[in-house]
This record gives sequence, C-alpha cells and structure tokens, in this order.
Amino acid sequence: MNIAQRLPVQNLPIQPGAIALMLLMAATRSSHIGTPFQLPDASLAVFFLAGLWFGGNRFFAVLLAEAALIDFVVIQFFGVSSFCVSPAYAFLIPTYAAVWFGGKMCAQFKESNPSVLLKQFAILLAATTLAFLISEFSFYLLSGRHDALDWSEKLSKMANFYPAYIKSTLIYATAIFGVVALLKSLPVFSEDHKGA
Repeated sequence: MNIAQRLPVQNLPIQPGAIALMLLMAATRSSHIGTPFQLPDASLAVFFLAGLWFGGNRFFAVLLAEAALIDFVVIQFFGVSSFCVSPAYAFLIPTYAAVWFGGKMCAQFKESNPSVLLKQFAILLAATTLAFLISEFSFYLLSGRHDALDWSEKLSKMANFYPAYIKSTLIYATAIFGVVALLKSLPVFSEDHKGA
C-alpha cells in the first residue's frame, strides 16, 4: 500500500496537489516577472500542471475564479497596479485554456522516457507560446494602453517580454514536474510499495 492509499485523500473534494497548485498561484500572482524580493507569477505553470494532473473543467473554473479574486484583492487592498486590467482581461480565459489544454495533451502520454519527456516539454513550450500570443495581442489590440505605438514598436515590446514570460513558466513547470516524478519514484509513494 502506498502513502496515498494510507491517507484518506481520495474522498476529499479537492486533492492535496490541487491545493498546492492553488497556493503557489496565490503566493506568486501579484508579480508577473518577479523581483529580487518576489517570485515571478506561476499562473501559467499552475494551469498547465492542473491540466496535466487534474484536467476537469470545474477545476479550470476554480483556478480562473482564484486568479480573478487574487487580482481584485491585490489591486484593491495592496496597491498593485491595475495597468493590465482592461477589456483585454477577458482574454486571460483563452490564455489559460491554451496551457491547460497543453497539460491535458501531455496527460495522454503514459510512459516516462526521454522521448516522451521531450514531447511533453515541446507541448509545454508551444502552449506557453500560444498563451503569450493570445495575451499580448489581445492586450495591444484592446487595452488602449499603447495606442500611440505603431505595430513595429508593439512587436518589439512583445519580443522583449517573451523570454521572461516563457522562462518562468518553463522553470516552474519542469521543476515541479521533476520533484513530483522524483517523489513518485520513492518507495513510500510508489504504487508497487506494499506495507502495513
């Protein structure tokens, strides 16, 4: 019997891993890029990993509600800038859906060999890039924040922002995936583990 079978988590309405992802988003959401004193936003990685491990539409909706609630609270009560809140804000739904469905695509792989891991990483990269394009194009088209810029300037700003946007998502997702894979390989968490 593995540790998950010994703990009464199967009957919980939400699994401990889902709670951990929600806590990670709550802890990091108020900073998109990060500072020396604050971790960068993990929201994209959270949606990707939630799609990978949990996949249900209800949990996707719960994460969307959590993201909106966090944004409201930090803007209203903690002085975080509302610069990103605009008519384009609604496009966070397809932005997060892109990485969510990327995670669901990765869940179809049942093996864990280098070839599969490379495919999953490629899907993560593609899904995060698609999320970036949805988020950025909708913001530049609908927010009214950069109307004075021509499209070459907008594209230049997007190109400069892309590495930081993608880097934090790739680091969070691969690090968390690696830690979970390592934990699952330990005898106490293994499905093959027999014991009292």
